[in-house]
Amino acid sequence: MTGVSRPEAQALPALGARPGGARRVRPWAVPLVRRRIVVVGGLLLAGATAAGALAPVLGGDPTRMDVAARLAAPSRAHWLGTDDVGRDVWSRVVYGARLSLLVGAAVVALALVAGVLCGLLAGYYRRLDNAIMRVMDGLMAFPAIVLAIALMAVLGPSVLNVVVAIGVVYTPRVARIVRASVLVIRETAYVEAARALGASDGALLARHVLPNCLSPVVVQASFVFAAAVLTEAALSFLGVGVPPYVPSWGNILSEGRLYIQQAPWLVLYPGAAIMLTILALNLVGDGLRDALDPKARGLASDKQGAA
Repeated sequence: MTGVSRPEAQALPALGARPGGARRVRPWAVPLVRRRIVVVGGLLLAGATAAGALAPVLGGDPTRMDVAARLAAPSRAHWLGTDDVGRDVWSRVVYGARLSLLVGAAVVALALVAGVLCGLLAGYYRRLDNAIMRVMDGLMAFPAIVLAIALMAVLGPSVLNVVVAIGVVYTPRVARIVRASVLVIRETAYVEAARALGASDGALLARHVLPNCLSPVVVQASFVFAAAVLTEAALSFLGVGVPPYVPSWGNILSEGRLYIQQAPWLVLYPGAAIMLTILALNLVGDGLRDALDPKARGLASDKQGAA
């Protein structure tokens, strides 16, 4: 009998193992690692998150007024200048980052929970499909900003109501994506096999259907986040969002537009903050879409094999 002895076999490296015990990069992470633009987006988003989290340390008191220094240009004392009542623009922009990211994260959580639930029920139960999706279509028939303004007019100005209004606006987008995935997944062989073995509907949805339709939902969540940040700023700019005393990017823009010729920094810096945050979220979303797309992963694997 030919072969290697047991000690020699133990000394041989495991099949497929790399020297030095290095771990292979996961296939879905390859596009994220290779695309520098995604790294730039992640760094921008991390910077905005850090600024919002450390707002009390970085910004101080955003409501403190220095009337003697009203409409002062950017300087060492006030990095981004002051507004019409002497409040520090840097402090207000930093606190605005905290509010915008908090609202965006809350909207994503609300839209995902409601949208995934509606999408699962509509896609799996045929008798509920028409009723649920007609409600979703009715909500999507209105432009997002118009529906948000209407809901805010009913609910009243507050941070919680802004989250609810924007969450209702973007729930149908998530529900339609989940429903489309469930319609395909429920007809697959492994779902049919689990059903034949006596699995309940709840077990099928939790163990087989939901995990396999999360990839497009994760990608959509990044775009909903960006849309929520922009919508919150638009609502505050129009005066129907958060109360005027709450520092938000939309409120800063709304107050600064009256002094745009005399003090352009009042609209320049909050506008740049909105632009960079939305750009970062979209770059991260594009990277997630490429990373979680099976076709993109297959092409990347083929290129690695050919190399």
